[in-house]
Amino acid sequence: MKSLSHIVSAALLGGVLCTTPLLVSAETVTAKAVMETYVNLAHAGFSDAFTTAKVLQEKIDALIANPSAETQQAAQDAWLAARKPYSQTEAFRFSNKNVDDWEGQVNAWPLDEGLIDYVKTDAYDHEEGNQFASANIIAGTDKIDVELLKSLHEKGGSEANVATGYHAIEFLLWGQDFNEDPKDAGKRPHTDYAKGDVCTNGNCERRAAYLKAATDLLVADMQQMADDWADGKAGNYRSGFLALDEKEALRRMLFGMGSLSLGELAGERMNVALLAHSQEDEHSCFSDNTHHDIAENARSIQNIFNGTYTRTDGTTVTGASLAQLVASNDAKASETLVSKLADTKQKAEAIVDAAKNGENFDQQILPDNKDGNKRIKAAIAALRSQTGDIEAAAKAVGIDSLNPETSDSFGG
Repeated sequence: MKSLSHIVSAALLGGVLCTTPLLVSAETVTAKAVMETYVNLAHAGFSDAFTTAKVLQEKIDALIANPSAETQQAAQDAWLAARKPYSQTEAFRFSNKNVDDWEGQVNAWPLDEGLIDYVKTDAYDHEEGNQFASANIIAGTDKIDVELLKSLHEKGGSEANVATGYHAIEFLLWGQDFNEDPKDAGKRPHTDYAKGDVCTNGNCERRAAYLKAATDLLVADMQQMADDWADGKAGNYRSGFLALDEKEALRRMLFGMGSLSLGELAGERMNVALLAHSQEDEHSCFSDNTHHDIAENARSIQNIFNGTYTRTDGTTVTGASLAQLVASNDAKASETLVSKLADTKQKAEAIVDAAKNGENFDQQILPDNKDGNKRIKAAIAALRSQTGDIEAAAKAVGIDSLNPETSDSFGG
């Protein structure tokens, strides 16, 4: 009979989920070691998100200083690059109050973009009853700075009033996506940031000020979260997490995985858009980056269970894993979940492959696109199925009631 460490290592390597051998056997792994891996993964992921946000800041500064098709493209490319590591942090959100409280300022969507800037009114579907849906702050007179943006966020109690974060920046870089050509994303002209008579659509200096403030805030937010998980900072969230009761820490890890898998990714981010066949419910609707959001979110869940994360510089952070700890109690439960996480990732990559061939997520969810709908449904079904196995893994380590539908059941 194979040892537990052989079973789990073979499953991990066979699914191409880890590029380095795991050094801790399933028989000897401890909950404390798994907790240490978890905080290391969080710090690495948020540090990469911080680093890529700083690159985005540099490229946006260059766009503002010298608006051109080239500087705009460079800023867009930097935004796309920044989304990848951030999207791999999202399984930390639901189980950690510091991330959950912070996330709304960073990643809220969908947004009523008329709050921020001009829109093409006959192609603008805003939240019913939102009195600020056409406020167009950029066309106003209020001083544009970080404090103003914070005050606008969810203004009037509407969650559609998203004034900050990745998607506000995305809108300012791409503009609305009218789908005149299904393969194209938003086509905001770089002259929206030009100076003098070359300025298009008015208020170019204020638009630049808004973009600058939103980006500076994003960088500050990312630094805060990287610091929260950094080693050697007394009293930060990492130190508090490592001081938790072991079973509570394990519950939070698995709860975060299950909540992203079921309620958020399978539900809010995919099924809602599919059922409504609505581009407005697409996660990154201006840039048409939603397929990558989905794939990296799926990878986020996988990273935590397998105890590994590949950084943006190509190095790997790895350590004692939940997969090994679960296997020490129930080898079959661990092996099954490792396999299902790999299957889900494969189905998410099929959505990415279709997008690479010119069929973006907003085209795959159209009512007459049977193959696209089938592809999305397969990924949703895989996410739902793996959530049951996340619950089984929780039971294997003594957690009987995970209930990963909402983010209401964790403490500070």
